[in-house]
Amino acid sequence: MPGAARGQSALPDGAGKDQVESVCTACHPATQITGSSGYTREGWAGLASTMVDLSGSPDLQAEITGYLATHFPPNDRQAAKLLPGKAQVSFKEWQVPTLGQRSRDPVEAADGTIWWAGQWGNLIGKIDPATGAMTEYPLPEGTKPHTVTLDAAGNVWYTGNKNGTLGKFDPQTEQITVYKMPDPAAKDPHSAIFDGQGILWFTLQQSNMIGRLDPASGDIKLVTAPTAGARPYGIKIDAQGNPWVACNGSNCLIKVDPATLQLTEVKLPSPGTKVRRLDIAGDGMIWYVNSTEGRIGRYDPASGAIKEWDSPSGPDSHPYALAVIDGIVWYNESGVRPDPLVRFDPETESFQSWPIPSGDVHAGIVRHMRTTRDGNLLIHQSSTNRILLVDLKGAAAL
Repeated sequence: MPGAARGQSALPDGAGKDQVESVCTACHPATQITGSSGYTREGWAGLASTMVDLSGSPDLQAEITGYLATHFPPNDRQAAKLLPGKAQVSFKEWQVPTLGQRSRDPVEAADGTIWWAGQWGNLIGKIDPATGAMTEYPLPEGTKPHTVTLDAAGNVWYTGNKNGTLGKFDPQTEQITVYKMPDPAAKDPHSAIFDGQGILWFTLQQSNMIGRLDPASGDIKLVTAPTAGARPYGIKIDAQGNPWVACNGSNCLIKVDPATLQLTEVKLPSPGTKVRRLDIAGDGMIWYVNSTEGRIGRYDPASGAIKEWDSPSGPDSHPYALAVIDGIVWYNESGVRPDPLVRFDPETESFQSWPIPSGDVHAGIVRHMRTTRDGNLLIHQSSTNRILLVDLKGAAAL
């Protein structure tokens, strides 16, 4: 069975092991269990309920949660270092309808609606924050959307990470227009963002490419990253309209000339650096996560100066998503538990952090974060199918 091929040997023997292999590791590797922070029986039941509905099989549920609680109780092997401070934030959570979909990358529309991608569920969805009402829309088979982004007209665009496509969803007609990659080597559209001219820029991580789609003509152009295995990942647009790309496979940032698609690579100081995400502050500074070395960094495009700061939870904290709001840097530490939301003030070089909730447990990883129109933060916990709005009104510059 699928579970047997996904790491059953990593699980210790005991009553319920076969059931865990059949139900749990059929969808994800056993390392997501063995490497977790562990939970009580109630915690495992709550976590499992976001992935699969076992309410109709209470005996099976009891066997699975009993095994997990016995062999993987709470532990502090990956404990986060949470730092107190004066700033205050609050979290609002929505658990999306389809179980196990790995909801991610929420983004706010002009009308306040929140859209997300359900990667494993092969869908996109929307939330009405005022009422909590949610609607999900299936995508063409095999799409597996990695992200969603919005154009100026309110259309929802997604990246077909599994089938090498981009797609436009019209919320008014619910019609989908699919754009196929012109090169068969371009297999995995990843992150995407519109520039001020209405051009869609996107990355293709494993394909080692950066792409440009003109929605008016449907024309797609692709360029390959200068460094083999650079794995273009996060992407943002600066005030001059230049896309900047994070390298998740090398110690680099990449600047794209929007007119010629010429790529300029900025090498970061440590050869071991790999960058998941980046953002661009109002003063033009480019902030990035040094994921592999547990730091955040700042690159000044004008002077070329680079400075990095150690993240509170240390070299294995794996900073992942990042956003800059009113000069304050927000990011998460995905390599520790709980996955903390971290606030960094560049003026004082001070940190503060909070555990990100996932219902009654702390589980999951924030892989992308984006700002709302009123200066708050949208994040997610994909392992528990949750979209979160972080109210930052009590966390302005202090």
